[in-house]
Amino acid sequence: MMTATRNDGNGAHGAGTLTDPVRYPESAPPAVRTKRAFVLLALTLVLPGSAQTVAGDRRLGRRALRTTFACWGLLILGIILAVTNRTLVVGIVTHRWWSLLLIAVILGIAVGWVLLFLNTLRLIRMPLLDRGARPLVAGALAVLMVLTSGSLAYGAYVLGVGRSTVGSIFQSGPAFDPVDGRYNFLLMGGDAGEDRTGRRPDSISVISVDAETGATVTFSIPRNFQNAPFPEGSPLREVYPDGYNCGDPCIINSLYTDVTQNYTDLYPDAQDPGAEAMMDAASGVLGIEVQSYVLVDMNGFEQLVDAMGGIRIDAGGWVPITAAEIPGTYPIRHYPPDGWIKPGVQTLDGYHALWYARSREFVTDYERISRQQCVQQAMIAQLDPATLLTRFQSIAAAGTQIVETDIPQDQLAGFVDLGLKAQGQETRRLTIGPPDFGTPAENFVTYPDFDRIHARVQEMLAVGAADPAAAGPLPLERAGVVAQVPSQTVDDGTTEGTTGDVTDVVITEEYLQELATIGDDLTLGDLLANNGECSPA
Repeated sequence: MMTATRNDGNGAHGAGTLTDPVRYPESAPPAVRTKRAFVLLALTLVLPGSAQTVAGDRRLGRRALRTTFACWGLLILGIILAVTNRTLVVGIVTHRWWSLLLIAVILGIAVGWVLLFLNTLRLIRMPLLDRGARPLVAGALAVLMVLTSGSLAYGAYVLGVGRSTVGSIFQSGPAFDPVDGRYNFLLMGGDAGEDRTGRRPDSISVISVDAETGATVTFSIPRNFQNAPFPEGSPLREVYPDGYNCGDPCIINSLYTDVTQNYTDLYPDAQDPGAEAMMDAASGVLGIEVQSYVLVDMNGFEQLVDAMGGIRIDAGGWVPITAAEIPGTYPIRHYPPDGWIKPGVQTLDGYHALWYARSREFVTDYERISRQQCVQQAMIAQLDPATLLTRFQSIAAAGTQIVETDIPQDQLAGFVDLGLKAQGQETRRLTIGPPDFGTPAENFVTYPDFDRIHARVQEMLAVGAADPAAAGPLPLERAGVVAQVPSQTVDDGTTEGTTGDVTDVVITEEYLQELATIGDDLTLGDLLANNGECSPA
């Protein structure tokens, strides 16, 4: 057998077989050379460094293999930690310095893998391949580099975007402990439109989360709630010792603007004094300590929903998309709606989700509150890991524009873990007003009974099972298909399809628009009274 002296990559020389097709493809048949090329690519894909060990520089191969085994070990460790200590993993990913180190490591692996693939290409020795095989090998190399190093580079980019987003939204500061075993967050939807003085949070909810199980209760406070008391220790207690009780101007959503414009000195260390004041008011109303806030700009809310790919809900009734105000009218009237959101299971884009949450034309604030609660639940349920991974960049970009919070960045990991625990559990809901407290005619929100509110809040927090009155399934008889309306007289003076003083009418968008055009608010109020019925789909 013909032999020759060769270098084994360590500087030493030894006997090598020239007919060995792995290291010496010159004497191998064309088919073997092609097979060898794909085998070397597969080795670099599955076990980076192994191709160099068997066909190239063994010293380089051994170093690459050690790095590969270390990476596999870290990956396995990460998977184990994700199962056993998810909070630690999230903490590393969201920590300002650990995340930067992780990004650098991922980019280093990506670059190293590229260099190994290029070295493998040199070992393949393309000129020895048949002309027809060269494009196949080159194409396979390009695909594998994109799948490996390209994916790692994209992962590092996503981590970088997340790191920037976390730093932009969340604050540096000390972590806070749960109160009576729960974390209580104030969630506000702020609206600072051109026709408004300052920002007013028209959507006000307190999200109470069990610190161990993630079980969640949502308390919704109507925007026109009055006489909100302030707990001991609140600086506003001296300004409003009897609560926020100056009459109609002192509905709770005006407190944000009042403090921002007149009493910022009472919260000298606060980034957002208005939000701090709203936390104090919500604490007084509910009788629990609200610890942190999240403020969402409603003008950018639709961007976030679009970034999620829409939200899927089961809507109970028709919801109008409110048109512009008619100048000079008092009480204020609007032109006929610009459109309608139909009942039934559907996916709402950002524009329609925003109007579904904010519309209150022809109905009361309480139907709107129910829809807002439903939208919140749908977003929590559908903002799952798959959605985050596939749409992370757009969600992060939207989040930095519309979300403001005082949640400490270093505590984010624990709250993300709580959010994951909360998914799949039923969120119990309580509205501090009708239908859970009286009726609109009783005017509970103007003259609230705080002892009654506090007792009901504690009852909701103590009960483990869902409250059917607060969060039950939609009724079987779905509205929006057929409804009973006052009898309509047709052109010939007869009444069509009458049963007593009502008529069965198929409800369509055209029919609703006609009622809005002629100003029949009474009939519309009856037909739309069910549009607060909603559930995430």
